Amino acid sequence: MITVKWKVAELTCPSCIKKIETVLTKQPGVVEVQVLFHSSKVKIRFDEGRVQEEELRNTLAKLGYPVLAGGGHGDGRAS
Repeated sequence: MITVKWKVAELTCPSCIKKIETVLTKQPGVVEVQVLFHSSKVKIRFDEGRVQEEELRNTLAKLGYPVLAGGGHGDGRAS
């Protein structure tokens, strides 16, 4: 499992949180999604064997919440 935390653009309301969480949790391999409204960050824990970081970034961008350049990192592998 990998956990990433990214800063995203256009996170402007609580309904944004629901939209992101609903869509990302349906992605194969995504185990947990946490959206931090006040810091505009999205934390995602996922199985890299089932979904790649780039796919998750693309999904966020298609939803209207692109990951900001330099706006996050992978936290490494979790057990």
